Amino acid sequence: MRILVTGGAGFIGSHIVDAYLAEGHEVAVVDNLATGRRASVNKGAKLHEVDIHSREVERVFAEFKPEVVNHHAAQASVKVSTGDPVFDLEINGGGTARIASLCVEHGVRKLIYASSGGTVYGEPAELPVPETHPTKPVSNYGLSKLVGELYIELMARTAGLDYTNLRYSNAYGPRQDPNGEAGVVAIFTGRMLAGEQCTIDGDGEQRKDYVYVGDIARANVLCLERGNGATLNIGTGQGTSVNEIYRALDAATGNTIAARNGPPRPGDVRNFWLDTTRAQEVLGWRPEVIFEDGIRTTVASFKED
Repeated sequence: MRILVTGGAGFIGSHIVDAYLAEGHEVAVVDNLATGRRASVNKGAKLHEVDIHSREVERVFAEFKPEVVNHHAAQASVKVSTGDPVFDLEINGGGTARIASLCVEHGVRKLIYASSGGTVYGEPAELPVPETHPTKPVSNYGLSKLVGELYIELMARTAGLDYTNLRYSNAYGPRQDPNGEAGVVAIFTGRMLAGEQCTIDGDGEQRKDYVYVGDIARANVLCLERGNGATLNIGTGQGTSVNEIYRALDAATGNTIAARNGPPRPGDVRNFWLDTTRAQEVLGWRPEVIFEDGIRTTVASFKED
């Protein structure tokens, strides 16, 4: 199968490229390398260093003739979305609309879209959060990712484009940027290995859903044949506190510098995890990597990188 992965040089996208290649598929990558890394792209995939808004991406569709498009190219910073909501919407909303339109124009069988389970729902009215929960984002980023979903669903209704929208919880694992604003596992790992002090926001008892990137990649493989027309949560179904993450990383890295507690992050949802029952029913997917094992693998990869 010919699969085009946008954002395939990024943290999650590069793992998905690896998983598709391991299954014997032909893979091409579109990435402007704004946040992705050339070194993260599997040598078995062809990298096209182009932007999803450029004319060149049309050429990639025309020449590669993908059967499936996996869309992970995005503006992924909540902070950036707050400071420049127009730019955020252009990339996540408009960019997704363009990819969906190109899929229809070039006869792509299916579009798999990376959405955000941690932001599209807003403040949780129940835990774990199911896909039927109201979508009331409290950030520009959450809204723009939801807009991407709506564009894809419009193309499905009006042009017959098949799709699966995947709403991820907090991903962690090898290749995550330790210098970014998101990804507490990567940030803490980077600081511990550099011999620097970690800062825990608030009391550290806030609990979120952390899913290993390899489990996410496996869900994207299953979506090649399943999950048609579905929007699915991808997470662990349980919350892990920042203090628990710190203790696990403390043990895995041999860190000797005690953390400090800073102020809580403004506007942060304190407790949030996803109901993944539907992904189990529709995809036959469930998370397999135990958190402690994922932490050890992540630390080992950071030491090698």
